[in-house]
Amino acid sequence: MRKQQMIVVIGSINMDLVMRVPRMPHPGETLSGGVFQTIPGGKGANQAVACARLSRQRGNVAMIACLGDDAFGAQLRAALRHEAIDDTHVHTIAGMSSGVAAISVDDNGQNSIALAAGANAALLPAHIDAAQDLIAQAHVVVLQLESPMATVAHAIRLAHGMGKIVVLNPAPAQTLPTTLLRQLTYLIPNEIEAAMLVGQTATTLEDDSEVDAVIARLREIGCARILVTLGAKGVRAALANGIQHFTAQPANPIDTTAAGDTFIGGFVAALADGESEEAAIDFGQRAAASSVARVGAQTSIPYRRDLLPAAN
Repeated sequence: MRKQQMIVVIGSINMDLVMRVPRMPHPGETLSGGVFQTIPGGKGANQAVACARLSRQRGNVAMIACLGDDAFGAQLRAALRHEAIDDTHVHTIAGMSSGVAAISVDDNGQNSIALAAGANAALLPAHIDAAQDLIAQAHVVVLQLESPMATVAHAIRLAHGMGKIVVLNPAPAQTLPTTLLRQLTYLIPNEIEAAMLVGQTATTLEDDSEVDAVIARLREIGCARILVTLGAKGVRAALANGIQHFTAQPANPIDTTAAGDTFIGGFVAALADGESEEAAIDFGQRAAASSVARVGAQTSIPYRRDLLPAAN
């Protein structure tokens, strides 16, 4: 068996406060909901958990992040440890609350999310410097944008300088400096995030030609490899052999929360295991399709053993 390489995830940890609603409420409207749950989440932690659950072996994932010194912080750390994620560089910040996300999920499985960063805002470049030895051991370093931008940029610069595979999920959507984008090995936006990165305000990209035009502009900027996730329409990927389309796996969505994080976790886990880019994308899509059949963020992320074998 090939040795699984180490994955370091740098990013956010939140407690998700999830409310099921028949539809999204209008401004000023009070709408009676259904089941309420508190579920560990945050894009960073979701991706770390997805990497851990979808890897061939346990114990190859570490996280760099900040938690508050509240009850949520203790629960969120316990959730990481349950997945054998190294939390040595997950710092508890005195006097701060942990990050919280208020999530509404409608009967069609679509979600609306509001964030309170809490201790996630306290992740500093100094925390990244303190973890240099950990990053030096990594094969892949994964980041998102729910942490301070200065810290994200510092971590990317450090990991790129060490020759690591650097994966950025540019969410929440925002514009980014060209110098940062050029240091990435893989940029993995959804279609809204991809459009924003090139200065467009469209909420969706209507067809493959529009996606390809955005990809072309990102490549002109200097992005090496780009995977645009399109939900049920699949993934449009610019790889070494040009642009390819990967059809989504069949799914019956109940809740799309963390589907993108699950895709990234599956993709990164497969890359760290030595799989080809194409095989890693397929594996990530199978994991994401499985996740939308369950409710919540980390509660929806499948284990490797849960996935059906790839079709021949």
